[in-house]
Amino acid sequence: MNSDKTEKIYPAGYEPAVSIKEEPHIRNQLLNEILKTVPGEYVDTDLFAVMAKRRSTRKFSEKIVETEKIDKVIAAADTAPTAGNFQGFEIYYVKSPEKKQQLIEACNRQPYVNAPVVLVFCKNPSRVKLDFPQDILKKFAIQDATLAAAYSQLAAQALGLSSIWIGMLDEEKVMKVIGTEHIPSSILCIGYPEQKKFPKPRRNLKELVHVVY
Repeated sequence: MNSDKTEKIYPAGYEPAVSIKEEPHIRNQLLNEILKTVPGEYVDTDLFAVMAKRRSTRKFSEKIVETEKIDKVIAAADTAPTAGNFQGFEIYYVKSPEKKQQLIEACNRQPYVNAPVVLVFCKNPSRVKLDFPQDILKKFAIQDATLAAAYSQLAAQALGLSSIWIGMLDEEKVMKVIGTEHIPSSILCIGYPEQKKFPKPRRNLKELVHVVY
C-alpha cells in the first residue's frame, strides 16, 4: 500500500484485500475495483437462484469470512439505488467482540447478532440534498438504507455466505454502542451457516399480486 502520508480511501481498522494506486479525488475508485475482482471461490451469478436460496441463518459457524468477500458485500451496498443518488445511509462495520455482545442486548437479546460479520445500516437524511420537507428526506433515507442492506444480503448469499436481517432493535442503545448520531434502520449479520436450509413455502401468485385496472 502507499505510505502513511497518503490519504487513505478506506476507513481505519478495515483494509480491503484489493491493493490499488489510491486517488482520493476519484469517487468510487476502490469500490469499483472491488466489484471487478474475481473471488478465489465459486460465485453464484444466477440472480434468481441466489434469491431463491437465501434463508435467514441463526447459527453461524466459526469459520472466518474472507476479507475479499466482506469487500464485495460492502461494495454491493454502494450499487443500490438511492434518492437522487445522494446515498442517504451509512454503514457501521462492527468488529469488536465486546460491541457485538452489547448489540445483543440492544437487539432484544437475539444471540445471533454476535455473528462473524456485523453491519449496522443507518439513516442519514442530511446527505439527501433535495428540496423536500424534512419528513420526506427521512423517508428517503430509510428507503436508501433498506435497499443498501438488501443488496448486501444478496451479495452475501451469492458468495456462499448466509445472513439474518435484524429489525427488532433499540435505536438509542444501538447508537450508543456504535457511537453515532445516525439512527439505525437494520443490522445485517453475516457468516458461514452451520447448515444449509431448505426453501420454505411462500404465498402463491394469486395471493401475492393484486391487479389494478
